[in-house]
Amino acid sequence: MGIILGSGLGGLADSVERAASIPYQDLPGWPVSTVIGHQGRLVIGSLENVEVLVMQGRAHYYEGYSMSQVGLPVRVMQRLGIQILIVTNAAGAVNPEYSPGELMLLTDHVNMIGMAGLNPLRGPNLDEFGPRFPDMSRPYDLELRQMAHQAAAENGLRLHEGVYVSLAGTSFESPADLRYLRTA
Repeated sequence: MGIILGSGLGGLADSVERAASIPYQDLPGWPVSTVIGHQGRLVIGSLENVEVLVMQGRAHYYEGYSMSQVGLPVRVMQRLGIQILIVTNAAGAVNPEYSPGELMLLTDHVNMIGMAGLNPLRGPNLDEFGPRFPDMSRPYDLELRQMAHQAAAENGLRLHEGVYVSLAGTSFESPADLRYLRTA
């Protein structure tokens, strides 16, 4: 299993047992995050008896990396045979019913960056990564989502569901941006 830990959850990597860690700067071509709180290391080991490759922080497009550089770690995970990828992040919400710090499980996404031409799949197609035009009709695994809901319920956590909108950053959205996103 691959896990990409975003802001606020980097400490989970410290729970990996029999851990070997590699700083990103020691991995040729690996993008190094400049975001505060992103430790910038790959942690490999076992978590709850599951073999994991954990990214403790990640690089972002807004840090000046190309989409292919940002996508490199996921391609490496795929080449290593990782079939399940869990990605976390801290994000704002346009739903007024959500409060800061609450959890949201993605049911779908709107790839605004990709629709603007900056899709990480742009460029030569590598057949070993899958088809040129991947099916995105069900991008988030239903069984894993059900497991997340069960774990949240067992731990007394409120878990929203929603659609993630991918934006380039680095500024926060303007009032007009937020009105547009709410309307969409």
